[in-house]
This record gives sequence, structure tokens and C-alpha cells, in this order.
Amino acid sequence: MRPDRAPEVPVSEPLTVLWRCERFIAIDKPAGWLVHANEWCPDDRPIVQRLRDQIGRWVYPVHRLDRATSGVLVFALDPRSARELADLFAARRIAKRYLAIVRGYVEENLRLDYPLQDHPSAPAVPAVTTFSRCATVEVPIAVGRYVTARYSLVECRPETGRSHQIRRHLAHLRHPIVGDVRYGDGRHNRAMRELFVPGMLLRATELATVLPDGFALHVRAPSAAIGAAWDVLTSAATAAGLPISCVTEYVVSPA
Repeated sequence: MRPDRAPEVPVSEPLTVLWRCERFIAIDKPAGWLVHANEWCPDDRPIVQRLRDQIGRWVYPVHRLDRATSGVLVFALDPRSARELADLFAARRIAKRYLAIVRGYVEENLRLDYPLQDHPSAPAVPAVTTFSRCATVEVPIAVGRYVTARYSLVECRPETGRSHQIRRHLAHLRHPIVGDVRYGDGRHNRAMRELFVPGMLLRATELATVLPDGFALHVRAPSAAIGAAWDVLTSAATAAGLPISCVTEYVVSPA
């Protein structure tokens, strides 16, 4: 299976630190970078190593983002904090928020309980994601037999943490994420590239929890990259007199 593709980030650029305290550090992970190197996607300096080099101390990963996904990524700065946060992830006591742009008009509110396999030989395990449609747009680009294409801006809140969960759940719903080369629609991906909308349009924008000692961890990442892609689509729709709707109020924070 080919690795996810995403725009390259210059290796010389430092990682953007969103928040830091004595116990944790949160960064804005760029799309296209691996958290850990692996046998399918080797990388001499994955995110873990880059961050260790940048801040000059050991960091402890407690969760991951797909290579093509950008946004909030938290590391612990000591083993005890890493264990505590990992336990909260395992107990599903982490609130996570993502924004995505997907093919078609998604239901306004949907909670999908659809088991997934973490590996092809593994049994299916519970996987739950809540989706809320923020807005819809129709753009004047021909895809397949249709003369226009429809897209939704969607808020995604995974309750479990399976491999590629949001991407696979949206593909199961027949609303794949724009730019997803593994589970998506190649025709729509190509159409978006022609509109200068690169990469997979999925971004981790928020993570929050409360640790056993009452310490509140709440990190947000700017969602302007998704907002910029959405602006391209709405501008094309406006120019052609095609419909745009805002279902709910959503916030696209500045860079």
C-alpha cells in the first residue's frame, strides 16, 4: 500500500510549538511528516527526533497523527506524565476535534458506530466517531458524469482511536476526505489540485483532557489551512452563482 502524500515542509524549518509546560509540549504537526519512522515509510528524522533536537531534551509520544494529517500533537516531557496521558487515551477520556472537507453533502449530525480492523489480520474492534456538518458548497467543476461537485465542511470528534479512523469512517459513509489518496476519490482529488487545493484536507484542531491531579490540558491549533481551502471552493461557487450554505457556526482560527 503506497504511503500518504502531502505537501513537503522544508526540513530546516522548526516545528511550531503551540503550548508548553513542565510536563507536556504540544506542536502543530505539519502534513507530510511521520511521527515515527517505520519499515514502509523510512525517515531519518521523524517528528519525535526533530522535536528532541529542537528543544534539547527527551520527549515521550503518547498518540499519533497520520502522515498526511496536520495539527495538534502532544508529547510528554517525563515518563510519569506519559503514562498518565496514555491511560486517559486508553480510557477514552480525551476530547479531540478535527475539521475536514469531504465529498458530497454529509448528514447534519451523525454518530457512526462501525468497528474497524487495526490490521488486516486482526479482528474488528469498536470504533465510534461523531460528525457535525458545518457548511456545504457546490462548485462548477465536472467530476465524472456530473457538471458540478458538492462538498461539506465537517467537524469530526472520534471517541475511539483506531488506525485511520476518521478517514475510514468517512469513506464508509461514501463521503471521503478530499485529498485522501488511500481511501478517497481520485477524480475529486485531481479536481481539487486543479483548483490549487493541495494535500489531504483533515486537520486536528483541538485536544483537551483533565489529568488525575486536576491538571487541565487544552490545546488548539489554527485551522486557517482548512479555511483557506474552503474559501477557494466558496469563491468558485460564488463566481458561478452556485449554492453555499452554513449549517452551523464554525470557527476558523487565524494562523
